[in-house]
Amino acid sequence: MNVEKGRIRGAVLAAGRGFVVSIATLAGSITLFVWAVLSIAFIPLGIGLITTPYVLELVRKHANQRRLLAVTWSGIRVPVPYRPFPKDVRTGFTGQVERTTLMLKDPATWRDLRWLLVDMTVGYVTSSLPSALLLYALEGLVLAAGLWRVFTDDRYWYGFVPVSSQATGLAAAALGAVLFTTGVLFGERLLRLHFVIVRAMLAPTQEEALARRIERLTETRHEAVDTAASELRRIERDLHDGAQARLVAMGMNLGTVEALIEKDPAQAKKLLAMARESSAEALTELRDLVRGIHPPVLAERGLGDAVRALALRLPFESEVEAELGGRMDAAVESAAYFAVSETLTNAAKHAGADRVWVDIHHEDATLRISVTDNGRGGATVGGGSGLSGIERRLGTFDGIMAVSSPAGGPTMVTMEIPCELS
Repeated sequence: MNVEKGRIRGAVLAAGRGFVVSIATLAGSITLFVWAVLSIAFIPLGIGLITTPYVLELVRKHANQRRLLAVTWSGIRVPVPYRPFPKDVRTGFTGQVERTTLMLKDPATWRDLRWLLVDMTVGYVTSSLPSALLLYALEGLVLAAGLWRVFTDDRYWYGFVPVSSQATGLAAAALGAVLFTTGVLFGERLLRLHFVIVRAMLAPTQEEALARRIERLTETRHEAVDTAASELRRIERDLHDGAQARLVAMGMNLGTVEALIEKDPAQAKKLLAMARESSAEALTELRDLVRGIHPPVLAERGLGDAVRALALRLPFESEVEAELGGRMDAAVESAAYFAVSETLTNAAKHAGADRVWVDIHHEDATLRISVTDNGRGGATVGGGSGLSGIERRLGTFDGIMAVSSPAGGPTMVTMEIPCELS
């Protein structure tokens, strides 16, 4: 009984979602396809040079919305393959011409247009069937309840059943029951088929994905070199300004003690006490420095326990859930730890949050981490922010980051790093 209720509930949910998508295919895909074709056709007249970037940007937003629905409703991930604009793109009419040229040279643009054609035809059918099967089945039951009497002067066709009497009304109800059963059994699959078609039309080819991956790895390699050099300078600066200075001062104090040990024992004792304090402070700073390079708890107990220890030092309530069936490569583990650390630091310093949730799990050869806080929101990537540093750190390992932070909160930072557990 519970299984049947679950199937019916799933079918009704798929019908509602399919209805939403079918409206988007009619209102969105048809309109945007017509606009895009007209805008590209008007390029020789000059009008299209101005309108095309805006229209194609709307097409991309429409496609990205469908990508979001695909992963949210069916767990189907569709990569976003659009080529980024160069940083030196000019403004004004010249910039519009340049953007038009760049977008038309992008293979993803033409994939989007082909997808719009498929979406308004096959996509509409696969998205509308889950709701159509259930609603049309209800009509068969209504006919059997007596609605057939309205059509006594003329036959009313329900599917392939001509309804003109109570007997044929019952036959319509039987057909409706079959349609309802079909909708319950196949509604979710039909909606998933719609998103499978979306992935087939919008996903980049293997060659494009490989080229993009190589380009991404080249960028992250340079960023990794710059990050490593910056980290080395930080360590050198911390050693020079902290522990090294204290050790030098301690050596000078010990030299003075050696000269005063017989002449002024009291003063010598004071200097020895100062040297002891300096050694303790230098040891503390060295431990902090080592913890900043690779925390001992991370090396000893793994990412889950290291993040729990990190969360305990936060000035507000935290909740950490970690489900890892093993250990990952030390470099990946360290990158993930410091990415979480930076995210929690941002939540403590800038978000005004009083609670944070951290979820860490590994599936499909991917480490997935989400950090959510109930702060004020408004976090963005770029402009040299801490989130940009996290993105660069993850990019070294072909990882990605997504940020959802509407004004007023909450903020969710999601990170994924491809890796295997040992």
